Amino acid sequence: MLIELPWDECYSISSVEDVLTPALVLYPEIIASNLERTLQLLGGDPNRWRVHIKTAKLSYTVRMLIERGIQNFKSATTLELLTACECGAQDVLLAYPAMGANARRVREIAEQFPEVRVSVLAENKEQVRQWRGSPVGVFLDVNPGMNRTGIEQTDTAGIVALAHAIHLEALEFRGLHYYDGQLGGLEERERTVAAHAGYDHLLELVAEIERSGKAVLEVITAGTPTFPCSLSYAGFHKRAFMHRVSPGVAVYCDAASLAQLPKEYGYRPAALVLTRVVSQPVSGILTCDAGHKAISADAGVPTCAVLGHPELTPLSPSEEHLPMAVNAGTASPRIGEALYLLPRHVCPTVNNFDCALLVRDGQIESMEQVSARGHEAPLLRTANQAVRVSK
Repeated sequence: MLIELPWDECYSISSVEDVLTPALVLYPEIIASNLERTLQLLGGDPNRWRVHIKTAKLSYTVRMLIERGIQNFKSATTLELLTACECGAQDVLLAYPAMGANARRVREIAEQFPEVRVSVLAENKEQVRQWRGSPVGVFLDVNPGMNRTGIEQTDTAGIVALAHAIHLEALEFRGLHYYDGQLGGLEERERTVAAHAGYDHLLELVAEIERSGKAVLEVITAGTPTFPCSLSYAGFHKRAFMHRVSPGVAVYCDAASLAQLPKEYGYRPAALVLTRVVSQPVSGILTCDAGHKAISADAGVPTCAVLGHPELTPLSPSEEHLPMAVNAGTASPRIGEALYLLPRHVCPTVNNFDCALLVRDGQIESMEQVSARGHEAPLLRTANQAVRVSK
Protein backbone atom coordinates (compact mmCIF):
# COMPACT_ATOMS: atom_id res chain seq x y z
CA MET A 1 0.00 0.00 0.00
CA LEU A 2 1.28 3.47 -0.88
CA ILE A 3 1.61 6.26 1.62
CA GLU A 4 -1.42 8.55 1.77
CA LEU A 5 -0.73 12.24 2.10
CA PRO A 6 -3.29 14.94 2.91
CA TRP A 7 -3.71 17.92 0.62
CA ASP A 8 -1.34 20.82 1.26
CA GLU A 9 -2.14 24.21 -0.25
CA CYS A 10 1.55 24.75 -1.00
CA TYR A 11 1.11 22.41 -3.98
CA SER A 12 -1.76 24.35 -5.55
CA ILE A 13 -1.15 26.21 -8.84
CA SER A 14 -3.25 29.35 -9.15
CA SER A 15 -3.08 29.39 -12.97
CA VAL A 16 -3.75 25.69 -13.38
CA GLU A 17 -6.22 26.34 -16.21
CA ASP A 18 -3.29 27.41 -18.42
CA VAL A 19 -1.32 24.21 -17.94
CA LEU A 20 -1.32 21.42 -20.52
CA THR A 21 -1.57 18.06 -18.78
CA PRO A 22 0.02 15.79 -17.85
CA ALA A 23 2.74 18.10 -16.50
CA LEU A 24 5.70 17.59 -14.21
CA VAL A 25 5.68 20.12 -11.36
CA LEU A 26 8.63 20.80 -9.06
CA TYR A 27 8.61 22.85 -5.87
CA PRO A 28 12.04 24.53 -5.30
CA GLU A 29 11.40 25.37 -1.65
CA ILE A 30 10.59 21.74 -0.86
CA ILE A 31 13.60 20.52 -2.86
CA ALA A 32 15.75 22.89 -0.78
CA SER A 33 14.21 21.51 2.42
CA ASN A 34 14.91 17.91 1.35
CA LEU A 35 18.53 18.81 0.58
CA GLU A 36 18.95 20.48 3.95
CA ARG A 37 17.42 17.50 5.76
CA THR A 38 19.83 15.13 4.01
CA LEU A 39 22.82 17.30 4.88
CA GLN A 40 21.69 17.51 8.51
CA LEU A 41 21.48 13.72 8.64
CA LEU A 42 25.05 13.63 7.31
CA GLY A 43 26.24 15.85 10.12
CA GLY A 44 26.29 18.93 7.93
CA ASP A 45 29.07 17.48 5.74
CA PRO A 46 28.23 17.72 2.01
CA ASN A 47 31.36 15.70 1.21
CA ARG A 48 29.62 12.56 2.52
CA TRP A 49 26.91 12.66 -0.17
CA ARG A 50 27.58 11.30 -3.66
CA VAL A 51 24.18 12.17 -5.13
CA HIS A 52 22.79 9.96 -7.87
CA ILE A 53 21.39 12.41 -10.43
CA LYS A 54 19.24 9.83 -12.22
CA THR A 55 16.51 11.40 -10.08
CA ALA A 56 17.42 15.08 -10.23
CA LYS A 57 17.81 15.10 -14.04
CA LEU A 58 17.51 18.90 -14.33
CA SER A 59 20.53 21.19 -14.51
CA TYR A 60 18.47 23.47 -12.27
CA THR A 61 18.42 20.88 -9.50
CA VAL A 62 22.05 19.83 -9.96
CA ARG A 63 23.05 23.47 -9.53
CA MET A 64 20.96 23.63 -6.34
CA LEU A 65 23.02 20.73 -5.02
CA ILE A 66 26.32 22.34 -6.00
CA GLU A 67 25.31 25.66 -4.40
CA ARG A 68 25.02 23.76 -1.10
CA GLY A 69 28.57 22.47 -1.33
CA ILE A 70 27.81 19.05 -2.83
CA GLN A 71 30.46 18.20 -5.41
CA ASN A 72 30.35 14.40 -5.67
CA PHE A 73 27.83 12.78 -7.98
CA LYS A 74 26.80 9.50 -9.54
CA SER A 75 25.24 9.12 -12.98
CA ALA A 76 23.85 6.24 -15.02
CA THR A 77 24.14 7.63 -18.57
CA THR A 78 26.67 9.64 -20.54
CA LEU A 79 24.10 12.44 -20.79
CA GLU A 80 23.82 12.59 -16.99
CA LEU A 81 27.61 12.57 -16.76
CA LEU A 82 27.82 15.42 -19.28
CA THR A 83 25.11 17.41 -17.47
CA ALA A 84 26.91 17.11 -14.12
CA CYS A 85 30.21 18.22 -15.68
CA GLU A 86 28.57 21.18 -17.42
CA CYS A 87 26.93 22.27 -14.15
CA GLY A 88 30.26 22.45 -12.32
CA ALA A 89 30.51 19.14 -10.46
CA GLN A 90 34.02 18.28 -9.28
CA ASP A 91 33.76 14.48 -9.07
CA VAL A 92 31.36 12.28 -11.08
CA LEU A 93 31.12 8.49 -11.15
CA LEU A 94 29.41 6.83 -14.09
CA ALA A 95 27.79 4.11 -11.98
CA TYR A 96 26.95 1.88 -14.91
CA PRO A 97 29.13 -0.61 -16.85
CA ALA A 98 30.18 1.28 -19.99
CA MET A 99 31.37 -0.79 -22.95
CA GLY A 100 32.24 -0.14 -26.58
CA ALA A 101 31.15 3.23 -27.96
CA ASN A 102 29.74 4.16 -24.55
CA ALA A 103 33.20 3.83 -23.02
CA ARG A 104 34.70 5.90 -25.84
CA ARG A 105 32.13 8.61 -25.15
CA VAL A 106 33.05 8.63 -21.45
CA ARG A 107 36.68 9.15 -22.47
CA GLU A 108 35.63 12.09 -24.64
CA ILE A 109 33.72 13.71 -21.79
CA ALA A 110 36.57 13.14 -19.33
CA GLU A 111 39.00 14.77 -21.77
CA GLN A 112 36.56 17.64 -22.44
CA PHE A 113 36.38 18.41 -18.71
CA PRO A 114 39.91 17.79 -17.36
CA GLU A 115 39.06 19.72 -14.18
CA VAL A 116 36.40 17.12 -13.27
CA ARG A 117 37.43 13.88 -11.61
CA VAL A 118 35.56 11.30 -13.72
CA SER A 119 35.35 7.68 -12.57
CA VAL A 120 33.83 4.47 -13.90
CA LEU A 121 32.87 1.00 -12.65
CA ALA A 122 34.58 -2.27 -13.48
CA GLU A 123 33.85 -5.88 -12.59
CA ASN A 124 36.35 -7.76 -14.79
CA LYS A 125 39.77 -7.33 -16.42
CA GLU A 126 38.31 -6.58 -19.87
CA GLN A 127 36.44 -3.60 -18.45
CA VAL A 128 39.63 -2.41 -16.73
CA ARG A 129 41.80 -2.76 -19.86
CA GLN A 130 39.48 -0.64 -21.99
CA TRP A 131 40.34 2.43 -19.88
CA ARG A 132 44.11 2.11 -20.47
CA GLY A 133 45.57 5.52 -21.26
CA SER A 134 42.44 7.43 -20.19
CA PRO A 135 42.21 9.97 -17.36
CA VAL A 136 39.39 8.13 -15.54
CA GLY A 137 39.56 6.52 -12.12
CA VAL A 138 38.07 3.08 -11.48
CA PHE A 139 35.77 1.80 -8.74
CA LEU A 140 35.19 -1.91 -8.38
CA ASP A 141 31.49 -2.72 -8.56
CA VAL A 142 30.66 -5.23 -5.82
CA ASN A 143 27.43 -7.25 -6.13
CA PRO A 144 25.77 -7.30 -2.68
CA GLY A 145 23.08 -9.76 -3.80
CA MET A 146 21.05 -7.57 -6.13
CA ASN A 147 22.43 -9.65 -9.03
CA ARG A 148 22.24 -6.82 -11.50
CA THR A 149 25.90 -5.91 -12.00
CA GLY A 150 29.17 -6.34 -10.13
CA ILE A 151 31.59 -8.93 -8.82
CA GLU A 152 30.01 -11.40 -6.43
CA GLN A 153 30.90 -10.18 -2.95
CA THR A 154 32.10 -13.64 -1.89
CA ASP A 155 34.84 -13.58 -4.56
CA THR A 156 37.42 -11.96 -2.30
CA ALA A 157 40.44 -13.21 -4.28
CA GLY A 158 38.95 -11.96 -7.55
CA ILE A 159 38.21 -8.53 -6.09
CA VAL A 160 41.74 -8.17 -4.68
CA ALA A 161 43.26 -9.30 -8.00
CA LEU A 162 41.16 -6.79 -9.93
CA ALA A 163 42.25 -3.94 -7.65
CA HIS A 164 45.84 -4.79 -8.57
CA ALA A 165 44.95 -5.09 -12.28
CA ILE A 166 43.77 -1.46 -12.17
CA HIS A 167 47.20 -0.44 -10.85
CA LEU A 168 48.99 -2.49 -13.53
CA GLU A 169 47.10 -0.57 -16.22
CA ALA A 170 48.40 2.70 -14.68
CA LEU A 171 44.88 3.67 -13.65
CA GLU A 172 43.72 5.06 -10.32
CA PHE A 173 41.93 2.59 -8.06
CA ARG A 174 39.28 4.77 -6.38
CA GLY A 175 37.55 2.22 -4.16
CA LEU A 176 34.42 0.07 -3.90
CA HIS A 177 30.86 0.67 -5.08
CA TYR A 178 28.18 -1.30 -3.22
CA TYR A 179 24.55 -0.68 -4.13
CA ASP A 180 22.23 -2.73 -1.92
CA GLY A 181 18.96 -1.74 -3.57
CA GLN A 182 17.56 -5.28 -3.32
CA LEU A 183 16.78 -4.60 0.35
CA GLY A 184 14.27 -1.82 -0.36
CA GLY A 185 11.25 -4.08 -0.08
CA LEU A 186 12.04 -5.23 3.45
CA GLU A 187 10.53 -3.84 6.64
CA GLU A 188 12.80 -1.27 8.28
CA ARG A 189 14.20 -3.46 11.06
CA GLU A 190 14.80 -6.44 8.76
CA ARG A 191 16.33 -4.12 6.13
CA THR A 192 18.78 -2.71 8.69
CA VAL A 193 19.87 -6.15 9.90
CA ALA A 194 20.45 -7.36 6.33
CA ALA A 195 22.25 -4.18 5.28
CA HIS A 196 24.56 -4.23 8.31
CA ALA A 197 25.47 -7.87 7.63
CA GLY A 198 26.42 -6.83 4.10
CA TYR A 199 28.49 -3.93 5.40
CA ASP A 200 30.35 -6.30 7.73
CA HIS A 201 31.35 -8.31 4.68
CA LEU A 202 32.21 -5.14 2.76
CA LEU A 203 34.65 -4.10 5.50
CA GLU A 204 36.27 -7.53 5.30
CA LEU A 205 36.84 -6.90 1.58
CA VAL A 206 38.40 -3.53 2.37
CA ALA A 207 40.70 -5.18 4.90
CA GLU A 208 41.79 -7.86 2.39
CA ILE A 209 42.57 -5.26 -0.28
CA GLU A 210 44.57 -3.21 2.22
CA ARG A 211 46.48 -6.30 3.40
CA SER A 212 47.43 -6.91 -0.23
CA GLY A 213 49.10 -3.50 -0.32
CA LYS A 214 46.44 -1.38 -2.02
CA ALA A 215 44.71 1.58 -0.40
CA VAL A 216 40.92 1.87 -0.61
CA LEU A 217 40.18 5.58 -0.95
CA GLU A 218 36.38 5.54 -1.00
CA VAL A 219 33.49 3.20 -0.24
CA ILE A 220 30.07 4.06 -1.69
CA THR A 221 26.91 2.52 -0.27
CA ALA A 222 23.21 3.14 0.02
CA GLY A 223 20.64 4.46 -2.31
CA THR A 224 17.58 5.97 -0.66
CA PRO A 225 16.05 2.76 0.85
CA THR A 226 19.22 1.81 2.75
CA PHE A 227 20.30 5.37 3.53
CA PRO A 228 19.15 5.00 7.19
CA CYS A 229 21.02 1.68 7.40
CA SER A 230 24.30 3.29 6.36
CA LEU A 231 23.76 6.16 8.79
CA SER A 232 23.34 3.74 11.70
CA TYR A 233 26.29 1.46 10.83
CA ALA A 234 29.09 2.23 13.29
CA GLY A 235 31.69 0.42 11.20
CA PHE A 236 31.84 3.27 8.68
CA HIS A 237 32.93 5.79 11.31
CA LYS A 238 36.56 6.92 11.64
CA ARG A 239 37.93 4.79 8.82
CA ALA A 240 40.92 5.49 6.60
CA PHE A 241 38.64 5.53 3.56
CA MET A 242 35.97 8.12 2.77
CA HIS A 243 32.50 6.61 3.13
CA ARG A 244 29.85 8.24 0.95
CA VAL A 245 26.15 7.47 0.54
CA SER A 246 24.33 7.96 -2.74
CA PRO A 247 20.58 8.52 -2.23
CA GLY A 248 19.07 10.25 -5.24
CA VAL A 249 15.32 9.88 -4.70
CA ALA A 250 15.62 11.90 -1.47
CA VAL A 251 16.03 15.06 -3.56
CA TYR A 252 12.39 14.92 -4.72
CA CYS A 253 10.96 11.94 -2.77
CA ASP A 254 8.16 9.70 -3.99
CA ALA A 255 5.46 7.49 -2.53
CA ALA A 256 7.79 4.51 -2.12
CA SER A 257 10.61 6.41 -0.42
CA LEU A 258 8.28 8.25 1.94
CA ALA A 259 6.96 4.87 3.08
CA GLN A 260 10.52 3.53 3.54
CA LEU A 261 12.20 6.46 5.30
CA PRO A 262 11.56 7.35 8.96
CA LYS A 263 8.94 10.08 9.30
CA GLU A 264 11.23 12.00 11.66
CA TYR A 265 13.60 12.64 8.75
CA GLY A 266 11.10 15.26 7.62
CA TYR A 267 11.17 14.61 3.88
CA ARG A 268 8.33 15.92 1.73
CA PRO A 269 7.27 15.38 -1.90
CA ALA A 270 8.91 17.95 -4.18
CA ALA A 271 7.84 16.51 -7.54
CA LEU A 272 4.24 15.89 -8.59
CA VAL A 273 2.44 15.18 -11.83
CA LEU A 274 -0.48 17.47 -12.59
CA THR A 275 -3.29 15.67 -14.41
CA ARG A 276 -6.96 16.20 -15.27
CA VAL A 277 -9.99 13.97 -15.07
CA VAL A 278 -10.97 13.33 -18.68
CA SER A 279 -13.65 10.64 -18.43
CA GLN A 280 -15.99 8.66 -16.20
CA PRO A 281 -16.56 5.56 -18.31
CA VAL A 282 -18.69 3.70 -15.73
CA SER A 283 -19.95 4.30 -12.23
CA GLY A 284 -17.12 3.99 -9.71
CA ILE A 285 -14.29 4.67 -12.17
CA LEU A 286 -12.84 7.89 -13.49
CA THR A 287 -9.93 8.36 -15.87
CA CYS A 288 -7.24 11.02 -15.95
CA ASP A 289 -4.56 11.80 -18.55
CA ALA A 290 -1.50 10.39 -16.76
CA GLY A 291 -0.85 6.93 -18.18
CA HIS A 292 2.52 5.20 -18.06
CA LYS A 293 3.94 7.68 -20.59
CA ALA A 294 3.62 10.22 -17.78
CA ILE A 295 3.99 8.26 -14.53
CA SER A 296 6.30 5.28 -14.67
CA ALA A 297 4.74 1.89 -14.01
CA ASP A 298 8.05 0.10 -13.40
CA ALA A 299 7.47 -0.12 -9.64
CA GLY A 300 4.03 -1.67 -10.05
CA VAL A 301 0.38 -0.70 -9.62
CA PRO A 302 -0.79 1.61 -8.22
CA THR A 303 1.73 3.83 -9.99
CA CYS A 304 0.99 6.83 -7.77
CA ALA A 305 -1.04 8.29 -4.93
CA VAL A 306 -3.53 11.13 -5.36
CA LEU A 307 -2.83 13.96 -2.93
CA GLY A 308 -5.86 14.82 -0.84
CA HIS A 309 -8.00 12.07 -2.37
CA PRO A 310 -7.74 8.86 -0.30
CA GLU A 311 -10.99 7.74 -1.92
CA LEU A 312 -9.21 7.30 -5.27
CA THR A 313 -7.16 4.19 -6.08
CA PRO A 314 -5.14 4.34 -9.32
CA LEU A 315 -5.60 1.21 -11.42
CA SER A 316 -3.46 -0.30 -14.17
CA PRO A 317 -2.54 2.44 -16.68
CA SER A 318 -2.33 2.38 -20.45
CA GLU A 319 -0.15 4.72 -22.48
CA GLU A 320 -2.15 7.93 -21.98
CA HIS A 321 -4.94 6.83 -19.62
CA LEU A 322 -4.93 6.29 -15.87
CA PRO A 323 -8.21 4.84 -14.59
CA MET A 324 -8.98 5.22 -10.90
CA ALA A 325 -11.43 3.38 -8.70
CA VAL A 326 -13.65 5.58 -6.54
CA ASN A 327 -14.58 4.24 -3.13
CA ALA A 328 -18.29 3.43 -2.91
CA GLY A 329 -20.34 6.13 -1.27
CA THR A 330 -17.87 8.93 -1.93
CA ALA A 331 -18.11 11.82 -4.38
CA SER A 332 -15.70 11.61 -7.28
CA PRO A 333 -13.86 14.60 -8.79
CA ARG A 334 -15.61 16.22 -11.73
CA ILE A 335 -14.54 15.78 -15.33
CA GLY A 336 -12.00 18.52 -16.04
CA GLU A 337 -10.87 18.76 -12.41
CA ALA A 338 -7.12 18.94 -11.76
CA LEU A 339 -5.47 16.29 -9.59
CA TYR A 340 -1.94 16.20 -8.17
CA LEU A 341 -0.27 12.79 -8.30
CA LEU A 342 2.68 11.59 -6.22
CA PRO A 343 4.60 9.00 -8.28
CA ARG A 344 5.48 5.68 -6.75
CA HIS A 345 8.88 5.88 -8.49
CA VAL A 346 9.91 9.43 -9.26
CA CYS A 347 13.18 8.80 -11.17
CA PRO A 348 11.73 7.33 -14.41
CA THR A 349 8.71 9.61 -14.04
CA VAL A 350 10.92 12.72 -14.28
CA ASN A 351 12.55 11.08 -17.30
CA ASN A 352 9.14 11.00 -19.05
CA PHE A 353 9.00 14.79 -19.37
CA ASP A 354 10.84 17.29 -21.57
CA CYS A 355 10.14 20.20 -19.22
CA ALA A 356 9.18 20.83 -15.61
CA LEU A 357 7.18 23.68 -14.14
CA LEU A 358 8.74 25.31 -11.08
CA VAL A 359 6.06 26.49 -8.66
CA ARG A 360 6.59 28.76 -5.68
CA ASP A 361 3.79 30.21 -3.51
CA GLY A 362 1.19 28.95 -5.97
CA GLN A 363 2.77 30.77 -8.91
CA ILE A 364 4.59 29.23 -11.86
CA GLU A 365 8.05 30.72 -11.52
CA SER A 366 9.68 29.22 -14.60
CA MET A 367 9.73 26.28 -16.97
CA GLU A 368 12.97 24.29 -16.91
CA GLN A 369 14.27 21.71 -19.35
CA VAL A 370 14.76 18.17 -18.02
CA SER A 371 18.36 18.40 -19.17
CA ALA A 372 19.49 14.80 -18.68
CA ARG A 373 16.33 13.13 -19.95
CA GLY A 374 16.92 9.99 -22.01
CA HIS A 375 20.25 9.51 -23.73
CA GLU A 376 22.64 11.35 -25.99
CA ALA A 377 22.32 10.99 -29.78
CA PRO A 378 23.36 7.40 -30.57
CA LEU A 379 26.38 8.14 -32.78
CA LEU A 380 29.77 9.33 -31.64
CA ARG A 381 30.82 12.62 -33.22
CA THR A 382 33.21 10.97 -35.70
CA ALA A 383 30.44 8.69 -37.02
CA ASN A 384 27.80 11.40 -36.81
CA GLN A 385 29.63 13.53 -39.39
CA ALA A 386 28.76 11.02 -42.12
CA VAL A 387 25.09 10.61 -41.19
CA ARG A 388 22.32 13.01 -42.07
CA VAL A 389 19.97 13.59 -39.13
CA SER A 390 16.42 14.61 -40.01
CA LYS A 391 13.93 16.30 -37.72
